[in-house]
Amino acid sequence: MTDQPTRMRGNLGLLSIVLFGLAYMAPAVVTSTFGVIAATSEGAAPTAYLVATGAMLLTGLSYAKMARIIPSSGSVYTYARRMLDSRFGFLAGWAMLLDYLFLPMVAFLVQSIYLHAQYPSVPQWLWLVINIVLATAVNVIGLKVADKVNKTLLIAVTGCLLVLLVLCVHYGLGHGGATTAGHALWNGSTSISAVTAAAAVAAYAFLGFDAVSTLSEEARDPQRTIPHGIVLTVLAGGVIFVALSFVMQWAHPGGTFADESSAGYAVSTLVGGQGFADIANIITMLGGFASCVAIQASTSRLMFVMGRDNVLPRPVFGRLHSKLLTPVPNVLIVAAIALLATNLTLADATSFINFGAFLGFTVVNVCVIAHAVRQYRSGSRPALLGFVLLPLAGATVDIYLITQLGTTATELGLGWIAIGIVYLAVITKGFRRPAPELRPDGEQSTGTGS
Repeated sequence: MTDQPTRMRGNLGLLSIVLFGLAYMAPAVVTSTFGVIAATSEGAAPTAYLVATGAMLLTGLSYAKMARIIPSSGSVYTYARRMLDSRFGFLAGWAMLLDYLFLPMVAFLVQSIYLHAQYPSVPQWLWLVINIVLATAVNVIGLKVADKVNKTLLIAVTGCLLVLLVLCVHYGLGHGGATTAGHALWNGSTSISAVTAAAAVAAYAFLGFDAVSTLSEEARDPQRTIPHGIVLTVLAGGVIFVALSFVMQWAHPGGTFADESSAGYAVSTLVGGQGFADIANIITMLGGFASCVAIQASTSRLMFVMGRDNVLPRPVFGRLHSKLLTPVPNVLIVAAIALLATNLTLADATSFINFGAFLGFTVVNVCVIAHAVRQYRSGSRPALLGFVLLPLAGATVDIYLITQLGTTATELGLGWIAIGIVYLAVITKGFRRPAPELRPDGEQSTGTGS
């Protein structure tokens, strides 16, 4: 492996980083989740998204701090092993793999479901295969191509969402005006408990902002670009979610729908007619493809860093293509796992994701506090608010979100962690050794330090 490249090529600027994060989050998801959020919040969807934005920004700030301190593509895995212990780092990365491995599957599955609904003559499994093959080809070639694809598709999606926003405002002005607009934020049926419950659901729309941290080795000036990119991704996503949910709630007051899952399509039809709704649906699916590309890219890079450190078998997971400098084996592995979606429902696949994501978010906040403790011990005085109080609040919010998950998700998540602990016990000889780590000179270390 000495002649194999071990670092990826850095060439992405701040705009590309933010667009990658937004593509991963898929801004158009607000139209598909609007009905559920509006119903849960009793007709105050934008308020729920505003609360969720604040909650996710707490964790986003912690990610930004860690990305500045440790500019590595390993994300929470690397942060935890450096700030806590190599074994904690492995388990943190293992937990995030639960999110990262199944999120591509969900993204591809959603795409195939919507495409099949629009074009039922093509089997759903064939749409799944087509999406996986196309996204895999883009990611094998490299992030330069993926960046161009993301920018092009995001422009189309943004244009569609802007048209929807204008149509909703026009419709709202003609059916209630400012009075109804105020009710979109808070009405007689809304309560704090309803809004916080809806915010817990709305927080799922932000899953993916953390993926920006996996691009640290492919960004220009990563210690500045990545932290700024993480925070800007959360803020940009929050603005989009709040603004769109506000005008949609304005156009359709209250939280009662014939079908909550298709409420976004119903609102598009209400304000723009059937033709606009169909076109918007197609453009949303294009945006979904950009999300698929971004999700597959970030997953393959987390696997590469764990493989490079040999906590996953390095000959397979720790390899880069000699010319393209992309983790081709990992890209193909993610594609193969995504094909399993032909035998899963959305409920089954998504139940894995949330547990791993929020557990990983919690660990990142803890890492910031651990860094502050180290600094205090060395005589430095990091800001109490930024390095202790805010990450503590972020960890509290993330733990609360975990408690909002269903029993099935929790059981599956704990089962995954148990498997990780067994595997960790094997590679560390009964926890007596630290998990392997790649030294700066490229030589693997299995010493006794953490």
